[in-house]
Amino acid sequence: MRIHIYLTSMLLFVFLLGCNANGTATSKETVQEKDKDTLTLAIGGEPEEGFDPTTGWGRYGSPLFQSTLLTRDQDLNITTDLATDYQISEDGITWTVQIREDAKFSDGESLTAEDIVFTFETAAQAQSVVDLTNLKKVEKTNPYEVQFHLKAPQSTFASTLQSLGIVPKHEYSSEYSRNPIGSGPYELVEWRKGEQLIVKKNPHYYGKEPEFEQITFLFLDEDQAIAAAQSGQLDMLSVPATYTGADIDGMDRLSFSSVDNRGVMLPYPEPYEGKNGEQIGHAVTSDPAIRHAMNVAIDREALVEGVLNGEGTPAYSSVDGLPWWNEETVIEDADTERAEQMLEDAGWQRAEDGIFEKEGLKAAFTLYYPSGDQLRQSLSLVFAEMMKDFGIEVSTEGKSWSEIERLMFSNPVMMGWGSHDPIELYYLYSSAMKGQGYYNSNYYENKVVDQYFEKAIHARTEEEANQYWQKAQWDGETGLSTLGDAPWVWLVNLNHVYYVHESLDIGKQKVQPHGHGWPITDFITEWEWKEGTD
Repeated sequence: MRIHIYLTSMLLFVFLLGCNANGTATSKETVQEKDKDTLTLAIGGEPEEGFDPTTGWGRYGSPLFQSTLLTRDQDLNITTDLATDYQISEDGITWTVQIREDAKFSDGESLTAEDIVFTFETAAQAQSVVDLTNLKKVEKTNPYEVQFHLKAPQSTFASTLQSLGIVPKHEYSSEYSRNPIGSGPYELVEWRKGEQLIVKKNPHYYGKEPEFEQITFLFLDEDQAIAAAQSGQLDMLSVPATYTGADIDGMDRLSFSSVDNRGVMLPYPEPYEGKNGEQIGHAVTSDPAIRHAMNVAIDREALVEGVLNGEGTPAYSSVDGLPWWNEETVIEDADTERAEQMLEDAGWQRAEDGIFEKEGLKAAFTLYYPSGDQLRQSLSLVFAEMMKDFGIEVSTEGKSWSEIERLMFSNPVMMGWGSHDPIELYYLYSSAMKGQGYYNSNYYENKVVDQYFEKAIHARTEEEANQYWQKAQWDGETGLSTLGDAPWVWLVNLNHVYYVHESLDIGKQKVQPHGHGWPITDFITEWEWKEGTD
């Protein structure tokens, strides 16, 4: 009965998509037949918290409605956006930023230094995922110049300037996240929660004018989006890396590399009870031999091919391929013989059932993944099978995120990260972040790594900082990577896969971050119909 109802609903949905306002069926539209000034996209879910940059909107991609002081180009180099130039004092404490004088919000009001000050003060007071704890004061020095005074030098402050969208002081309220006004290329027209978002060109945008007058974002599940694309109603849709469906008529399949990774977070210390009675640590994963053996035994290439259908790359860290990645941390090939020797050298022996044991302790644990996430479930199941074949017993279980939050300090979890900001390394591995929500939820600690983090954060330049980020991963003797303490088993980096109208040119894309937000829209002002398209 359920299947019948589902199929009936889907058929009705596809029929309605293929009908015009009068209810008559329409055929697939070509570019010549459709309105060339509009696009319809289904490129991911809607932000539950709305579109307020001061609480995190735009952190993993373009804020779309707002603009930022700095930005990253297609090669991940930091360049200016609202800023025209900036200077850093010799001691690294004071950042002076000049801003353009022609920037306006979508309501026509000028954007000035007061809006910059207001945005950063509001974000600091919000105490959200936007980390401004090192910001001592921000002040206007003239209508188009601001100074940021830091408590200590911070090389990653440039990343903050390129991720925090600017909001208007004169139009900011508790309702801002639902009705954003900004200086970005588009402005919001209508948001019907759970259904769609309609945006139109911001007539006051200072940058390159977008080609498309209006864009509609549809919030559809995977099956609905594919059905809509097959009926010719979408110009772009995103699909999971695991999607193996046939080509969609009139659309090109595009695949972009990313640092959107998945890996197994391993509780690091031996079990103990925290201050509030929470269970921390795990008897098995606290053994470094277990952590190293799993990292060496896992076949990452097989996961890419078997689970992702080739749409990804093996992952060895949370920052693969980024300027601050340490390439020495790569494990070229799975080697179960070497992994077994590691365990035997540490006192582990195979029992009659083939599972390793040590002093009565069985090499076994439960791996949790978020219920409803088919990719993480598949990765968990295949990981468990590989580990069982090797000699470590892994049970898998899906849980809600609220349940995982209660379990993750003392149990392995299939997690995902991936950012263009190196500070994420600090969040995941710094001892100062132990148990801070999902940050360092495995309670990892290494004093040498902490020292490298401090040097990286307080470096004067990004280039200098990168050397310390890399040493934190592996300095030849210790580190947070698979060569060092191995508190994670990183598995894969996902490709981000899209179907795009065959006549739509979206230009060169940068390596994409974690899939929150809509990173594909980063260079939306570059989108255009290909030459020769009528």
